[in-house]
Amino acid sequence: MSKEPQRQRMKTELLHIKNMFCYCSKVIVREKLEEKGVEVISISLGRVKITYDSNTFKINEFIPVLKHYGLDLIEDGEKKVISDTKAAVNELIHQLNNVNSIVRKSDYLVERLGMSYQQLSKLFSKHENITLEKYIIIQKVDRIKQLLDSNEYSLSEIAYMMDYSSVQYLSNQFKKTTGITVSQYKNEK
Repeated sequence: MSKEPQRQRMKTELLHIKNMFCYCSKVIVREKLEEKGVEVISISLGRVKITYDSNTFKINEFIPVLKHYGLDLIEDGEKKVISDTKAAVNELIHQLNNVNSIVRKSDYLVERLGMSYQQLSKLFSKHENITLEKYIIIQKVDRIKQLLDSNEYSLSEIAYMMDYSSVQYLSNQFKKTTGITVSQYKNEK
């Protein structure tokens, strides 16, 4: 068999995957694709670039595998932007720990996604039941809970890491979001 027909069967695609927000999901997606004989060129939160033989692998047949792990393929353009926005927020808050806290979250999202913050915010509100700002706050509070659970940092250090101007501001936002104070949260643990 000549190499030309085989090359024509090979396809390279960028897939957008819903709910792929952590390292574990990246590992699962890579593992399951490689089990199907698919070459994973690159993988990041919410995206995976693959090369595959179109005669042996069908993307639609892979969707049930994704769904089994709480993931899904995103085909709609606006939904891809929402997924990329969530991945960028997750990366900024949960992985980078706001290391570049001088850079505002809106600037980070604009640079990362190539759209104005107003466009992102409007699109986010259109497809989700909350605003982008509220989503960011919820992610920050989730990260604060993780940092509190680790017992590695003082509340002042957490406030600094999470880009709050004061411990009081962090505490107020925590209570407003969760319904309990930071002290109550710590005591429940």
